[in-house]
Amino acid sequence: MFEEMRRRVRRIPRGRVMTYGQVAEQAGYPRGARQVAWALRAFDAALPWHRVIGQGGKVLLRGANGVEQILRLEAEGVEVRGHRVDLKRFGIG
Repeated sequence: MFEEMRRRVRRIPRGRVMTYGQVAEQAGYPRGARQVAWALRAFDAALPWHRVIGQGGKVLLRGANGVEQILRLEAEGVEVRGHRVDLKRFGIG
């Protein structure tokens, strides 16, 4: 399950985002949003973990990890306002 979720995350294009729930659903586990978070904990350096956000476009990570996620997204051209990303503009799925 985790490898399939990581495989889906690797397919998210630069400058786009998906929610944890979307990743889970596309990996074949429609109720596995929390498991996506677990799958991303053991990531390799090439995994674009920062492209996965919470429901409604919210950056859920806190502290330094949240700041890093926002910086990575902005470096790819994703606009983050108040810890939120416009899913209609930057989302896929």
